[in-house]
Amino acid sequence: MIPSWQPAPESGMTVRRVEANGLSFEVVEAGAGDHLALCLHGYPELAFSWRHQIPVLAAMGYRVWAPNQRGYGATSKPTAIEDYRIDRLTADVVALFEASGAKRLTLIGHDWGGVVGWSFAIHRLRPLERLVVMNMPHPRCFARALRQWPQQRRSWYLGAFQAPELPERMLGRNDAAGLRGTFHRRAVDPSKFPDEVLDVYAASALRPGALTAMLNWYRAIPLNPPPRALPNEGCVDLPTLIVWGEADSALGPETLDGTEQFVPELTIRRLPGVSHWVQQEAAADVNAILSDWLPGGCAAAS
Repeated sequence: MIPSWQPAPESGMTVRRVEANGLSFEVVEAGAGDHLALCLHGYPELAFSWRHQIPVLAAMGYRVWAPNQRGYGATSKPTAIEDYRIDRLTADVVALFEASGAKRLTLIGHDWGGVVGWSFAIHRLRPLERLVVMNMPHPRCFARALRQWPQQRRSWYLGAFQAPELPERMLGRNDAAGLRGTFHRRAVDPSKFPDEVLDVYAASALRPGALTAMLNWYRAIPLNPPPRALPNEGCVDLPTLIVWGEADSALGPETLDGTEQFVPELTIRRLPGVSHWVQQEAAADVNAILSDWLPGGCAAAS
């Protein structure tokens, strides 16, 4: 199958296929060793969104996998909405970790990848060394903020994406102009998303069944347990870093309020004037934060 993105040979990154949880995943890989840093992208992105971080993490001693999650890129695209429930998404992470053969795991997630990371850590599906989440609040904090008008207004698309077929048409027509605009509308610095970058995302979204699969992540939200039903009272009992672009038009800063109630070992790094697309728009800053906070793949387990 044609890859959704082919890294340059000098980047140290390669693309491979990984069979896991009954699906075939397209995975960008770099580095070596038994400590896996698994980078989980969000909507409407790809593993490509981690292109600036993967080489840095590999140089820190991690074996890095950035999968195109189910429904994205050249990864399998189950057709049923229920196939995108959060328990299916976290089961993918378990299966990918086991398929890697690694002994230790650090999760790094952005947007929907952060949702998966939070759930994986809260449910303690496998031991984690550390958790990094970028521009996605803890589910209990987000649910609290969503009861108020400011976040309800920002999250209007959660309801709009529930409609059948129309969102696909709006996002995909005219060479995915709607999807391309999603990046520019939310970006503080649109120059970080030139045509050659948006072409990668557009081509991937226009693969057969891709837009429906991507939107099914949202359509499955009503099938997920409510945040108040999370086990362990939603507690994440491991070192956790939140990287937050403060100019996020989709998620207000108040969605971080009270996170320390659920995450005792919490570090927050805020980036003023940076949008939701934090690891692409402020790659150097994000890389510096990761290099400072993560101990490196060869460090002893904490």
